[in-house]
Amino acid sequence: MNKLLTALLGLSSGLLVSVLFFSDVGRQNARASTPDGELASAAQKVYVPHGKKDEYYLFSSGGHSGQLFVYGVPSMRQIRIVPVFSQDAATGYGFDDASKKMMGGYTWGDFHHPAISETAGDYDGQFLFANDVANNRIAAVDLSLFHTTDILKMPNMGGPHAAVFVTPNTEYIVAPTRFARPLGDEYAPLDKYKEKYKGVVTMIQFDRAKKKLNLAYQIVLPPWSYDLSDAGKKMSDGWVVMTTYNTEFATTNLEINASQKDRDYIVMVNWKKLEQEVAAGKANTVNGVKMIDPRDVEGAIYAIPVAKSPHGVDVTPDGTRFVASGKLAPLMTVFSFQKAFDAIAKKDFVANEFGIPVLKYESVMEREVDPPGALGPLHTQFDDRGNAFNTMFISSEVVKWKLDTGEVIDRQPVFYSPGHATAAEGDTAAPDGTYLITGNKIAKDSFLGVGPSHPESLDLFDISGDKMQHLMSVPIPPEPHYSQMVKADKIKPKLIYDKDETRPDSVWKADDARIERKGSEVHVYGVAMRSKFIFDAKAERKDSFTVNQGDRVFLHITNIDLDQDITHGLEVMDYNLNFEIQPGQTSTLSFTADKSGVFPIYCTNFCSALHQEMSGHLLVQPK
Repeated sequence: MNKLLTALLGLSSGLLVSVLFFSDVGRQNARASTPDGELASAAQKVYVPHGKKDEYYLFSSGGHSGQLFVYGVPSMRQIRIVPVFSQDAATGYGFDDASKKMMGGYTWGDFHHPAISETAGDYDGQFLFANDVANNRIAAVDLSLFHTTDILKMPNMGGPHAAVFVTPNTEYIVAPTRFARPLGDEYAPLDKYKEKYKGVVTMIQFDRAKKKLNLAYQIVLPPWSYDLSDAGKKMSDGWVVMTTYNTEFATTNLEINASQKDRDYIVMVNWKKLEQEVAAGKANTVNGVKMIDPRDVEGAIYAIPVAKSPHGVDVTPDGTRFVASGKLAPLMTVFSFQKAFDAIAKKDFVANEFGIPVLKYESVMEREVDPPGALGPLHTQFDDRGNAFNTMFISSEVVKWKLDTGEVIDRQPVFYSPGHATAAEGDTAAPDGTYLITGNKIAKDSFLGVGPSHPESLDLFDISGDKMQHLMSVPIPPEPHYSQMVKADKIKPKLIYDKDETRPDSVWKADDARIERKGSEVHVYGVAMRSKFIFDAKAERKDSFTVNQGDRVFLHITNIDLDQDITHGLEVMDYNLNFEIQPGQTSTLSFTADKSGVFPIYCTNFCSALHQEMSGHLLVQPK
């Protein structure tokens, strides 16, 4: 009988949420009723004339596209799509040898949360880190080149959804897992979930000079689901906070079974203590990785009760507090780090959950913020005037409120169902307080129809005054999760690759282009230049070459046009091959010449008035 009642209650709740979510009950069409003067003001604020540049870069995760979307703010013009976890035919990413090896045999990823490298809790604009929830990977993107430089596969993980975030000086890129799994790739039935399954946080270091990721150590945790997380800063530096759900240890029908308790937990972990323990050799080795259990280290881990099934947790710019969003509870809870530290000193514990001391909620909580009628709070961002901004997924709005008092200042509709929000430098120690962008999951009637699959969207707000002003909505490919907005002058993009004559396989003079045969391998050391390829400078036909059927062919091509925006591409017809070579770049693509015949080669990136003539031939002699 109890199970039946629970199921009925769950279905009723789901029906109520669906009605609110998929309809506009009680809401006016805010856009239709906007005065003409306000529309003109909004248009002026987003207009960036030719010759001028945007104030900010917006780096938006691409969800299950696996890519990084780059926009200018306030114009909201899409500037670039940077391939990270998925193949990209336009650039040849995932086809050329270097990126193909880096991707490790995967062809797609699910990218949720970017994190720009930081110095003293502020964006330094040098690198961006990305998570792949589907395949347990972390990537590093060089923001001087807007190119992915490294991808790290993490063992023992179950989808790093709570990743990635960086510690204040990018000492670590932190990646907590979403799904608990048995460690070491072992098998264990779900009936043994509580005993055999583990949550894991991966601590990753990054070598800026070598542009390489390194797995430093892992932290083993109870088999809860870790949703989102953030790093302490200033007075809370050294701590990370993570939201959890499914503290019920449910293994099926989580919609109901993982929402039975009134409260789940915020987990606080002291990474500096654990770092010291690992350095002292006190970690175990699991699946080739150093792993430490914080329950074995006094003062390294605590839990704080929070409204059930929380989603976002965000540390305030001054590092004194963190805000948890309830998702299934219509409120935001402000917690105090100092109160937590005081409670720890007093051993003000109410329980011991799975070996973790649980702090008394009332001892750590500073205030609850419950805007009337606001439903589904998910994420919090901050400005430079002591205000917080929360997305409300179900009631489709963004709420502005005062951190010190909880007073609600303003509410504005969003079109529709916002997930993450991004304020200008709004998750750093020094927010700007100029713009806010919401990443919306539902577009419905916002744009011209394109069939059953609608785009997602971004809403841009001016938050510089007391009242927020909605400026524009723009469609975005699937799927916007978190994004970060950084001052444009912090990003220092290169216009061309550095000319490095010691670079392996590079050729910098047309006369040095050559072909070398090594057994069944054919290495082409060629150049691309306006408006021709040169594969063999000494050949009669310098833009063509011949191999035998079955040869392994390596195309090492250097773009020697050291001039901005002169990118070349190279395709081999009927071989399903294409890759891009940017100015000053050397790229290698290898393939087996398994089809005999004559195969035209041409440049796929328009580069000059004689672009059409930039071509050649691959001739494959039959066996």
